[in-house]
Amino acid sequence: MTELFQVGNRVIQGHEIPALLSRYQLMPQFLRGIIIDGAIADISCTDEERQAAVERICQQLQLTAPQAREAWLKSQGMTLEQMEELAVRPVLLEKFKAATWGAKVESYFMTRKGSLDQVVYSLIRTQDLGLANEIYFRIQEGEQSFAELAKEYSKGPEARTGGLLGPVPLSQPHPAIAKLLSVSQPGQLWPPRALAEWMVIIRLEKYMPARLDEAMRRQLIDEMFEEWIKTEIQKVKTLQSLWSASSPSA
Repeated sequence: MTELFQVGNRVIQGHEIPALLSRYQLMPQFLRGIIIDGAIADISCTDEERQAAVERICQQLQLTAPQAREAWLKSQGMTLEQMEELAVRPVLLEKFKAATWGAKVESYFMTRKGSLDQVVYSLIRTQDLGLANEIYFRIQEGEQSFAELAKEYSKGPEARTGGLLGPVPLSQPHPAIAKLLSVSQPGQLWPPRALAEWMVIIRLEKYMPARLDEAMRRQLIDEMFEEWIKTEIQKVKTLQSLWSASSPSA
């Protein structure tokens, strides 16, 4: 027998749900939730962690008063027990991430370090080679500052900041610029060079190598988790019906 759901005046049959999730672009989010539920099914937390999680979500949603909590539960169509499960879910997920990828962070950091290092650099771009050379020599001879000349002559948005860009990950600039910055010393000024339709002048201001501190550990664990769950979603792709109607025997 097909299960029926009612939303307002509309009756929805169970087999319609996958198509509706796809129509409303909710399928990836739904599959992500199902996969996470499976991943954290065997993870547990203490009563203290559960209580702290509930208090935290009540603070975030400003549900400190019992009346406010009841009103919110009613608006969401949830029970108190369901709210507690919602609150504790991120705690269980963080435990799953740490247990699965915590020991892999150091090696992953080394493979990613080149793109995690950050730089602050200055840039001037112009389509006039003669002007680019003149600007370069003015900076080199100390006739004018990089910032002054960038504001006056640079043709990109960096003109508003006196040519200064960053801090940004070394992977963010154009690959040719990133390669140049990776072999630069702070304060090193490079002569004009062609980049697409531009002549660019670049100076490294500051190089900030990535450190595997606690914030970086969390970022990398989150990256590995996101790659994993993306792969898992691709494996599943959509809901599959396990039930089909059969004609009753005569």
